Amino acid sequence: MNMNALRIFILTIAVAVSFSVSAGPNDPLFVSLTTDEPHRARMALSFGKHHFDNGHPLSVFLSDKGVFIGVKSGAGKYAEQQTLLNDIMKAGGQVIMCPMCLRHYGLTESDLLPGVKMGSPKVTGDALFKDGTKTMSW
Repeated sequence: MNMNALRIFILTIAVAVSFSVSAGPNDPLFVSLTTDEPHRARMALSFGKHHFDNGHPLSVFLSDKGVFIGVKSGAGKYAEQQTLLNDIMKAGGQVIMCPMCLRHYGLTESDLLPGVKMGSPKVTGDALFKDGTKTMSW
């Protein structure tokens, strides 16, 4: 093996090891859901729930059109997604609603599904900036 190939090999191993070390087995997951498209929302929630079920604390942040998934009036169109939200909350995950987005679409806190938390800088920040948190967006 020539010297350049050896250097590349060692660098590749070092990078792989550093990535595996940085991903903890129980790092929190923060899922930002901005879509009201049923398939994309189901993908996001299923992905989050899978990792939550495998030991990763989960926070789902509903913003922009994603707010429609976390309100009572969405029960008809988003029944499957709301079931996933309820399963996540019952198991100890949290669902956070963007208050500005909720108001933008003419909705209020009384429209929220039971268990959905109204976001605030503290509530959202505590979930997003917890040490080791990984984020995904849909």
